[in-house]
Amino acid sequence: MQGTKRKITYVATYETLALLFGTLGFFSFSDSSLERSGALAVFGSLFSVSWNFVYNSLFERWEATRLTRGRGFGRRVLHAVGFEIGFLVVLLPIAAWWLEISYLRSFALNLGLNIFFLAYTFSFTWCFDRVFGLPSSAAATNDSAKVL
Repeated sequence: MQGTKRKITYVATYETLALLFGTLGFFSFSDSSLERSGALAVFGSLFSVSWNFVYNSLFERWEATRLTRGRGFGRRVLHAVGFEIGFLVVLLPIAAWWLEISYLRSFALNLGLNIFFLAYTFSFTWCFDRVFGLPSSAAATNDSAKVL
């Protein structure tokens, strides 16, 4: 599976699970109601869908210029960390405002969620690639070693 179909399948599957995890995380680690936590998770999910599509497109464009094909451990870590940093920059102030908490508490909450989602993103992407194969930007060619 390649191109837009791959990206849509990735994002839809990823976000369905992330919405559940996000709601539970915001609810469990803040004094907010389930409704407010869920609403913030929905916002986070909607932002994440957009960010995920843009970020993966940019990452794959960069990845296609690399001499080494495949997605080894280092490249997977770079992918997951880059995504989470971009997400944190946007969600931190919005979570502080919406949950009516300090920026420090929002940072701690978001940091905890980011650590969880860093592992989730890394694991999910690895599993997704195993099930659906690598995108063409990372697929091994006859001249390069295959790294999964």
